[in-house]
Amino acid sequence: MAAELFEGHYVWHPAADDRVLASVCVDVRAGRYRSAHEALAETRSDLALRAHRSLVLASEAAGTDLVERWLAEEATPEAALMWARVAVQRALRAADARDDRAGALERIALTACDRAADAAPADPTPWVARLAMARLHRLRDPAPQGLLTAPPGPWRLFAHILSLDPWHREAHHRFLSCFFTRYGGSVTAAWDVAAFLSQRAPGDSALRLLPLVALVESYNPTQLLAEQIWEQPQWRSTALAIYQNWLPTVAGYRFTPVLDLAYLAHALVMGRREFEARAVFTAAGPYASRMPWSAFGDPAEQLSRARRACGLPVPGSG
Repeated sequence: MAAELFEGHYVWHPAADDRVLASVCVDVRAGRYRSAHEALAETRSDLALRAHRSLVLASEAAGTDLVERWLAEEATPEAALMWARVAVQRALRAADARDDRAGALERIALTACDRAADAAPADPTPWVARLAMARLHRLRDPAPQGLLTAPPGPWRLFAHILSLDPWHREAHHRFLSCFFTRYGGSVTAAWDVAAFLSQRAPGDSALRLLPLVALVESYNPTQLLAEQIWEQPQWRSTALAIYQNWLPTVAGYRFTPVLDLAYLAHALVMGRREFEARAVFTAAGPYASRMPWSAFGDPAEQLSRARRACGLPVPGSG
């Protein structure tokens, strides 16, 4: 799917150009779930789209009782999946806020994930939802061979997900985040895992972006020449390889992969490859994500700064 042209403003909504999803989000906010069922049911054979839509819809529904009503009235795999997604979001928010209800909400989320997995045994999405909570507990499964630091983590759960979908994008990102320093990991472990996972992925896979995600996560503005690390040959060549091998596949996506495009554009701009970055921004159209830009300041300002470096228009430029 080709993104729309930039028309003077950024579109931050995570539905991006998935028009069906954007419409369903309106219904969910109004307390209606019928269109959500239809939008998810049509993704049973498209796991990437199923993961994307269910995650976005969960963010819309988490503050309401919609999924509980839906599940009580219609016990379908889609209703069970949405309960799992919403329950996990609530549990993570409570844990991050150190809410006294965090433990109870986590138990509810685990139950919801189990129910969703039972309802659709071939669907990895409920297991990915469970993986999102792995950062709450330092699971210590031993790492497979091939990693320099051999960091322990939720490797068994991750392996089960890969048995259902070996290149599941969200699963890889969730798993990598378990090794971030903010969740008790380390910079070296995150880089090691990112390199390991990306190198085993196909050359034209979006998973090749994982090292760039780990690089942004490790960014420390207090370090000398911190922003120049993207100019190092290792990182510049990584970004250029993704540009050459993955970017041409984006036109075949059913929705614009805004976050992946943002990480690639950012790496290219930081690596002073503005010509290539311009093409990536063009592929993203008007759609914007807060990461990776928010790691460096106000996301809109950082995004506009990068677009200007590529000679592209920004909001308010006329």
